Order: sequence, then C-alpha cells, then structure tokens
Amino acid sequence: MDSGNIQEPAPFVARRVVLGLAGLGALGLAGCTAADSPGAADTKPSASASQLPSATAAAPNPEPTASEGPASNFLLATLAHTDKIARIDPANEDPNAVEFLAVGAAPWGVGVHAAGNAAYVATAEGLAVVDLATFTRTALVPYLHPAPSIGQGEYRPGGLGLAVAPDGSAVYVAVLSDVETSHLEMFDVKRGVFTGSVQVGWRPFDVVVAPDGAWVATIDHDSFSVTVVDPVAMTAKRHEIAPFGTEGGLGSWEKVHYGAVEPGGTILLPVQGKVVVRFDPGTGASTTLASAANSHAHGTALAGRHLLSVGTGSFGNATGSPNLSILDLDTGEERIAPLDVPHETVAAYTSADGDGWAAVAGGNTRDMGWDGLTFVRLSDLAQRRLDVAGYPQVVVSYTTA
Repeated sequence: MDSGNIQEPAPFVARRVVLGLAGLGALGLAGCTAADSPGAADTKPSASASQLPSATAAAPNPEPTASEGPASNFLLATLAHTDKIARIDPANEDPNAVEFLAVGAAPWGVGVHAAGNAAYVATAEGLAVVDLATFTRTALVPYLHPAPSIGQGEYRPGGLGLAVAPDGSAVYVAVLSDVETSHLEMFDVKRGVFTGSVQVGWRPFDVVVAPDGAWVATIDHDSFSVTVVDPVAMTAKRHEIAPFGTEGGLGSWEKVHYGAVEPGGTILLPVQGKVVVRFDPGTGASTTLASAANSHAHGTALAGRHLLSVGTGSFGNATGSPNLSILDLDTGEERIAPLDVPHETVAAYTSADGDGWAAVAGGNTRDMGWDGLTFVRLSDLAQRRLDVAGYPQVVVSYTTA
C-alpha cells in the first residue's frame, strides 16, 4: 500500500503488559446510557419509510457466481444513513474508487462467505443477498418478524447483527421488534428462505458463530447477556455478562456490544476498555483480563493473536478518549492508538506488502462519528483516512479467491 498519505505514528496512550496468564479473558463491550434510551433525543432523527430509498425484492440466488483471477483484499461496510453498502479496496486511497450498492433501508450487520462469493446484509426491510462477483443484489428477503416501521438509528427495528455459517449454508440474523423483543432468525441459503427463529436477548448488536457451526450466539446489548443458540434445535440459553453489574438497566453504559470468536470457540467481549471477558458458550464459564484502554468499547475483531477493540470515549466508568486497543492474547501486552472521533466497528486485513492493518468504521451509533474509515497500521499505529459517504457502521474484510 502506498504510504504517502500515512501520518506519523501517534504516541502510545497506554502500554500494559500482563505476565503469567495462561488464558486471557475476552473483551466485554460497554453499552449506552439513558441518554441513548428510546425516549432520549437523537442527534439524527429516525427517518420514515417515505424518507428512505426503496428497495425492490428480487428472486433469491442460492448459487453466487464463482470468482476468477488473483486474490485481493476487500472491505464491505454498511452505510447506516442510506440504503447502501460500500465495497472498498483498501489499497486504493482514492475515495472515488469506492463502489456503492443499494441493498435495503438502514443496513446494519454484514457477513461474507468468500468461497461462494456471497455477502449478506441485515437491513431494516429484510435480508439482502449480494453476489460479490457481479456486485449486485440478488434478493431482499422479508424477515419472519418484520419491522413495524422503517427508520434509521440504533433503535430502529429490523435486522441488526448477522453471521454466516462457516460452510455458507445458513445466515443468522438478529431481528429487533422493539427494545425488549428480538429474535434470531435462520436463513437457508440454498432454499432462499427463513426457516426458523428463536427469541434472544434485548437489542442484539452482533451475532457470532462457532468455528465448526455448532452454536450461534447473539450479543445482547440491553439485557447484559449473550444468548447461545443451538442452530439445529433452534433452542436458546441466555447467559449474563455483566462484569460491572446491571445497575441502571437500560440507562447503563457497562454492557456488551460486539464479540470476536477465537479459533477454539471462546467469545471475546470488551467492556468499557477496562476488562476483557472470555466466555465459553459450551459451559457458560468466563474469565477476565484487565485492559488499559479506558474507553467505552464497541466493535471488536481478531487479527491473528491480537484482539482489536474500538473505544468510543468517555461514557459511564470509562474516562478516556476514542481509541483503538490492540491486545496481544498471548503476552497480555496492549497498545493504544488514539482516534480523533468515535468510531463503531473494526476489521483486520493484511496488505499486499504483508503489513497488518485495522480498518475502523466511522459510523458510530450515537451519530458522533464521521463519513469514512480510519486505517491503522498495526506495526507502528500509523494512520490514514478515507472518506466514504453514508456513515460506515459495520465493516468486514474478505479475500477473493
């Protein structure tokens, strides 16, 4: 990647080494306060159905086109203030090179099955199916529990978190009906229909799946929980994840948002940039590890044996500024990259020259972010920015075959 626009590395705000730990805890992500509650004033009001671009459903395409040519890294980002997703080549620093595709109103979660060249997007209207070879939407499938209204913002009903089964046979979408009612719905890729659902915790920002597909879990923001689902029986068991307690309920900041799954199947959950919770979905047991990020934690991802976590700033018992934490899961060493403004999620990728990077989406759910992505080089924390119109909220990386 051309480094001409890379800034000088920012100084480390914190550097913490934890010695003698055989197993490091998973990050537990923090939640939103009463100012974020449904009755509070939003910076950007929810749009009505007539204010949002419409999207017409197409026939499902269960067999996306196979790809050809050399492998390349790409990013997909949901543009929360529009009806679109963006496809970004991180090696191309020209914002005019970003591709846009209409998928459905107010998209949130996005997932990729690279082997099938397919992407799936959780929108307020339904599940969008995208053929990555042609970058076209092939279907917009209504949920089993459709949204009572179409809007924007973190409290809008419809699809939230999303995960794709490792073998690409199913897609799991967390669908919000109201703050206290959400379901995990299972989409059968071959048949192109939703085949079942089960009620889960309150407002699931994220969905993660076991490396072998044995379980699916929702990260339940407002119920201080992770709900583990058996995808065959479609039965659910909720587990409380509340390292700082549950006082304040909906008004608490000390909640989980997003999770990352280790190869062994444990879920890493950041909370407030102060603690990392490692949760075992099989046993329900958890352990913790201290973090020095001290910033209200949102998105998280794995970069090899490093856990990346987005801190959005001083909220609740977190008193620090927006940042990106890079935590070594083997040594406990943690480096902190300051960010200018709050961001939301993060994806890891490797550039053509072998450098590890984090792509951090600027579309913070409280409308305190910006229209673009910040790229952080993991070796030295050097940064550059890319403007992407539409408020990129959830970003994922994938590699073409």
